[in-house]
Amino acid sequence: MESVIKDAFKSQYRAGLRMLRECIERCPDELWGEVTDQFPRTYWRIAYHTIFYTHLYLCVDSDSFDPWDKHVWHGQILWNDDESGVPPDETPFTQADLVAYVDWIDQSLDERLSAIDFSAAESGFSWYPISKFEHQLVNLRHLGVHVGQLQSLLYAKNVELSWFGRG
Repeated sequence: MESVIKDAFKSQYRAGLRMLRECIERCPDELWGEVTDQFPRTYWRIAYHTIFYTHLYLCVDSDSFDPWDKHVWHGQILWNDDESGVPPDETPFTQADLVAYVDWIDQSLDERLSAIDFSAAESGFSWYPISKFEHQLVNLRHLGVHVGQLQSLLYAKNVELSWFGRG
């Protein structure tokens, strides 16, 4: 049964990553670093936040996390009240950078999911006191919510996007 579950997770992660990749690739240049009263978080920051946490929570536990080689401390921060402080306004990543990060996660997905014990009672992350199975559901939900957020910003710019039901 666990192989059926892992195959389903692989498929859904791949579908979500494909949709995230498409959002990054199709983002108009003027939207990439734009901040407005209506949208105080830049497009690139939402995209990076999404990739970063997908990557982090695909690890067995917090100790096994190895950051992406272009990681910056503030990249994943979405809120001004984050404990690390207000993130700088700079745009450290290009669309090509974040597409490469998505692709790197996708290429390592089989290995990452194979290492996860879906029957574990603990998530492996002290701030998430839930089972590993539920934690993976949370991770997929997080990925999907932010893909939807990015898609909404693109739809407002009349950008056409695809739906991927399976990876």
